[in-house]
Amino acid sequence: MSINQLPGRVTAAIKKLSRREKLLLVACLTVFLTSVAGLIWQANATALIELPAAGGELKEGIIGAPRFINPLLASSNADRDLVALVYSGLVRPGPEGEFLPDLAERYIVSEDGKQYTFVLKPNLVWHDGEPVTSDDVIFTVNRAQDPNLKSPRRAAWEGVVVERRNEREIVFTLKQPYGSFLDNVTLGLLPAHLWDKVTAEAFPFNNLNVEPVGTGPYRVKSIKRDRDNLPLAYELAAFPSFALGRPKIESLFLNFYPNEETRLAALRQGEVTNVSAVSPELIEDLLAGSKNKQRLYTASLPRLFAVFFNQNQAKIFAQSEVREALNLLVPRAEIINQVLAGYGAPADSPIPTVNPVIKKELASTTPTEQAAARLLKYGWKKNADTGLWEQTVKKETEILSFTLSTADAPELKAAAELLRSAWGKFGARVEVKIFEAGALNQNVIRPREYEALLFGEIVGRDPDLYSFWHSSQRLDPGLNIALYTNAAVDKMLEDLKFLSPLTIKTDKLAAVAAEIVKGTPAIFLYTPDFLYLLPPEVNGVALDSINTPADRFLNIYQWYLATEKVWPVFNSS
Repeated sequence: MSINQLPGRVTAAIKKLSRREKLLLVACLTVFLTSVAGLIWQANATALIELPAAGGELKEGIIGAPRFINPLLASSNADRDLVALVYSGLVRPGPEGEFLPDLAERYIVSEDGKQYTFVLKPNLVWHDGEPVTSDDVIFTVNRAQDPNLKSPRRAAWEGVVVERRNEREIVFTLKQPYGSFLDNVTLGLLPAHLWDKVTAEAFPFNNLNVEPVGTGPYRVKSIKRDRDNLPLAYELAAFPSFALGRPKIESLFLNFYPNEETRLAALRQGEVTNVSAVSPELIEDLLAGSKNKQRLYTASLPRLFAVFFNQNQAKIFAQSEVREALNLLVPRAEIINQVLAGYGAPADSPIPTVNPVIKKELASTTPTEQAAARLLKYGWKKNADTGLWEQTVKKETEILSFTLSTADAPELKAAAELLRSAWGKFGARVEVKIFEAGALNQNVIRPREYEALLFGEIVGRDPDLYSFWHSSQRLDPGLNIALYTNAAVDKMLEDLKFLSPLTIKTDKLAAVAAEIVKGTPAIFLYTPDFLYLLPPEVNGVALDSINTPADRFLNIYQWYLATEKVWPVFNSS
């Protein structure tokens, strides 16, 4: 019997079956096919893998409106948030504090540490489809260095020579080794073909500052404006040609609000899905009260708050025992629990304890008036009537009294009041002076017109103590707001500038910090946590290496809202 005859014989055999036998045969076949289908489904479910799927949208609420969506001019958080989404640099900070290739395919550092050679990835394009070349890198750096542009990034590029080797290769030459140079090249690139005819004087007024074209994970799709043509919201779309792969979340909507109240109202009503840099005291209410339940992400910022003494303005601070006594009385635990609602860490040095390499445990200390009083036993006595400490200097009575200046921010005002109370109970008269942020910077900090200053410093992922503690930085525009001078520390800070990576610097940084702490030029208070509310269905978020609030978007191209199941053979990743 041939194979071709088999169907006919089977059909003939079935016809000979009785009705009962036919029903039994159908039942057996049904059971057999159901079992096979079940086995196939089980094998399919076991073998399939779940992967992030493309699609979905997020709506971020941001305080303030952007003016300069430009890596060279960005000055506000709204500016920097959009710059992080629209632009990208040669490298990108990674989760462990390392630097990962972004637009660059690879880079080489010369043995003497003075030359960095970068090779761009092939086939890079701008959001408008034009090719990215080494000319764009050179153009961006040259504009950053232009004194007429007055870019906040200019200082980082002083003395750096950039040259084109070919269309994809660029060489940076430094006057001397600089261990943190890779942080420079995280700078977002500007498209030379759009900006090269714009003069430095016209740069801040160009429309590209609000309708930017970059190479970042998202491109501008549309802008919603008010009747005065000011932006109310941006719609961003995933950029298919992003150097690190097309982002999974298809659309981002950035809505801008004039203040915290209107932004949080929008969150509660479901108008936005995410908000960042939330005040700690509001977190519990927000988690319970928003229309769509949120998930809280926390990250430790390399940001440090301290009270800085100005010995030129208040002579009592020239006495180390006064500074040390005040330091002993600081209620750090109260500040963290009452002001930060527990979202922060105490600080006792100029290096934030959250640094992944330098992190250490702080010894818990309880403020003690007895220990502080012992420091003041020589020359100081407590006035029985006023309760204030005083001393006689050249027949004149000097009181332990000073002003404490800070910004008009809820957390800073609350921390200042706790300090005033603690020092007041001890016998110091403290007047808290509150300034609007711009006025504080312009009229108080820059001219160094304060006795004690409660303020925060962004130390950076690779702690930059030079800017804050080298004696050359004592006057504006320097950031040494304690007006600290120490020749030994100056020498150590100068040596540190040449070292890289951070793991090599660790011991030397700790030595610098210890020397600074020894002199008590400031009272180090706390490092706050960064708080970010997102919908629970968002996955892939990593806030490990966050340096500024805008860094929350460092790995946004890996975020996803949905998943799909595929056979392993179809897993392109």
